[in-house]
Amino acid sequence: MKIFKSFNILNQQINFNESIGFVPTMGSLHEGHLSLIKLSKSKTKKTLVSIFINPSQFNDKKDFTRYPRNFKNDISILKKLKVDYVFLPRSKEIYKKGINKKFKITKKDIVLCAKYRKGHFQGVLAVMNRFMHNINASHVFLGKKDFQQIYLIKKYLQKKFKFKIVSCKTIRNSNKLPLSSRNILLTNKFIKKSEKISKLLFNFKKKLSSNFGNIKLFKLYKSQIRNLCDEIEYLEIRNSKNLSKNFSKKNFRIFIAYQQNSIRLIDNI
Repeated sequence: MKIFKSFNILNQQINFNESIGFVPTMGSLHEGHLSLIKLSKSKTKKTLVSIFINPSQFNDKKDFTRYPRNFKNDISILKKLKVDYVFLPRSKEIYKKGINKKFKITKKDIVLCAKYRKGHFQGVLAVMNRFMHNINASHVFLGKKDFQQIYLIKKYLQKKFKFKIVSCKTIRNSNKLPLSSRNILLTNKFIKKSEKISKLLFNFKKKLSSNFGNIKLFKLYKSQIRNLCDEIEYLEIRNSKNLSKNFSKKNFRIFIAYQQNSIRLIDNI
């Protein structure tokens, strides 16, 4: 396993003429990340994993400071998986001219997390733009837990750099809770509450599929979820193809963001 800290050396030693899978992460690796890496290893000749906690996508400095960091354990996991390449850049390597949040997205796309985390996706797109400008990977592997992120990367960057996005299923624990690095920050009490929320979301989707358009059903589940968390930022049903509110029984998806003991969690089903 080769470890790089600069784009220059990375490009000198990786042959991008062959099939390269890229898995961008912010570290604190869990089974969700591992599923992306394993899929990349099965579908591409070589796999490159990056670990970079991107400051420009945090609209709350406290959130950035407390974001879980465990680089030694991450490197140990990647070695066991026999990952080919690991990229560990510093902020100066990514943002040589300072942090730039000027990547523009249209008003139509300022929904869900883009509405409630101002500047977040501008930061995500900025770092991914920088990555893909310097990493000529054939495939990028991303998890569906960050569904809106995949949608925006496809819309704003895929045509520009001509890579294939592989959208991978959300990995959940035995009680339906999606795996997240932020789960580490929650006590068992709040994990259990979040698991109940995930189960409610699955029940909600099942009931909605057989009783589509029932407003009372939406209010009932929202009330039950509200009793299990500090705050619901949003609970919305949207079109799974374009994230608009123009959806049907065949293309709807439920999205949620909520606060659990001051930790922000998201999910979609």
